[in-house]
Amino acid sequence: MRRTFSAVLMLSIALAGCRAKEAYDKAKISQDLDKHGTMDLMKDVSKDKYTPPSDGKLTDAQMQMYLKVRGHEKDIVQVARKEAQAHADAATKAGEKSITGMMEGFKTMGSAAEMLTADIRAAKDLGYNTQEYLWVKGQVMAASANAMTSKLTEGMNASFDAAYNQMKKSYDEAKDDQAKKMYKEMLDNYDKQRAEMKKSAPPVSEAMAYNQQLIAKYDGALNAIATEMAKWEEKPGDAQKAMNDLEKGVDKAVADSKK
Repeated sequence: MRRTFSAVLMLSIALAGCRAKEAYDKAKISQDLDKHGTMDLMKDVSKDKYTPPSDGKLTDAQMQMYLKVRGHEKDIVQVARKEAQAHADAATKAGEKSITGMMEGFKTMGSAAEMLTADIRAAKDLGYNTQEYLWVKGQVMAASANAMTSKLTEGMNASFDAAYNQMKKSYDEAKDDQAKKMYKEMLDNYDKQRAEMKKSAPPVSEAMAYNQQLIAKYDGALNAIATEMAKWEEKPGDAQKAMNDLEKGVDKAVADSKK
């Protein structure tokens, strides 16, 4: 009994410590946002210099940097969002046409700007070269966008193939020449569209393919886009859920097309 009580007590102390640290970290972020605004941040960022590699390939160290920045970015966004909401509520309460309301409105926009630049601030806080981080993020986002395009294309192709197979079945089962001719023309049109779709598909560069494989070691290929969307979500987890639903929907369409 005493051991159980001790274990519960230690757990409670640990949880209290975690909450205290979280509160301290958020208070520190809030203080930094107040003393070191977006304009100050942009001036600091302009001092950083970075020359990207000619091959356009990311490294393991850069992916680790990106994920660390993203983790700290979430904390900054939470604080900035909370402050933006507080300023917006204060503006509404004071009256948007009043002097106080207008000032609170400006502060709301300032907090929104801090949400937009949260990742750069996070990189700066963690001691990284912000220009290198921005290049890394650009490569990650490009790879993520390409992965999303490929996923959507996969879904479209699956739906296309399902329609083609159904049309082929109707052609095979047609009893008269006129019906067969009609279905044959439709099938030929499908073949033409399929060939045009293959031609219009943008080629994936060596660097893009390499970066996508590297990203997959650390994170889901589409998570970069979900993280950007998450900055503006009202309910935590909605952006990631939407991305997961998209993937599941495409996978289901592909599976159904093979039946």
